[in-house]
Amino acid sequence: MAHYAIGDIQGCFDELTLLLDKINFNHGTDTLWLVGDIVNRGPKSLEVLQFCMEHESSVRMVLGNHDLHLLAVGYGEGTVKRSDTITPILQHPDSKKMLEWLRFQPLLIKGVRHVMVHAGILPQWTIARAELLASETEAELRGKKYKKFFSKMYGNKPAEWRDDLTGYDRLRMILNVFTRMRALTLKNELDYDYKSTLKKMPPNLRPWFKAPDRQNLSHTIVFGHWSSLGFMNTDNILSLDTGALWGGELTAINLADHSITQVPSLGGLDWKTALK
Repeated sequence: MAHYAIGDIQGCFDELTLLLDKINFNHGTDTLWLVGDIVNRGPKSLEVLQFCMEHESSVRMVLGNHDLHLLAVGYGEGTVKRSDTITPILQHPDSKKMLEWLRFQPLLIKGVRHVMVHAGILPQWTIARAELLASETEAELRGKKYKKFFSKMYGNKPAEWRDDLTGYDRLRMILNVFTRMRALTLKNELDYDYKSTLKKMPPNLRPWFKAPDRQNLSHTIVFGHWSSLGFMNTDNILSLDTGALWGGELTAINLADHSITQVPSLGGLDWKTALK
């Protein structure tokens, strides 16, 4: 029995199939964590979502920002962008069932030694605190007012966490930490613009996992989201988004020994044009 985690798939279903074949994944005995952003911008978002639903006994995922965007659009509170590839899901006869299934997926999954989120955990949050905040936001996603939640989801404010935040400002901040965070200011404020490499990061910013006095070192944090970061295994983090969407690789890691397996992208978008 093996336990793997795989980085951002983003609709790259053919690469996922090749990777699972390469690690000889067995749905009867093995388990798989997916770090979120299973859909969007890649060519087969529908197939990836269907795969996750079909194999939910062996496959677990956390929500990423692109998954949440699909939900917002699907529930009438978001707009399809030119680079989105979620229309086949929205037009599928089982679209309602798919959206409902996705809406009930978690923001955080904790194992014995590892915790999985899409983007990261604020340095001042303990794992226990992060669990509570994830549960608080998941309850809103799954509750009766979920459409209003999606109408309030988008936005970059607030950028700084305070325990006394309330309402949708609080929920939006929690969601942005778990699904959008990359760089922080020296005051641990989220910088929503920086997406490049560590080498190019200006001195007024730092990656969230390099902040001093991190309170979440009890577990190794497994995440994706930051494709220009690539694979990293340091500082009690495992960064798994290796840019399969952009011509890089799709990466799986065996969580028992941290050995990695990769397959190359079969296509790859030009990020300079795809994000316009």
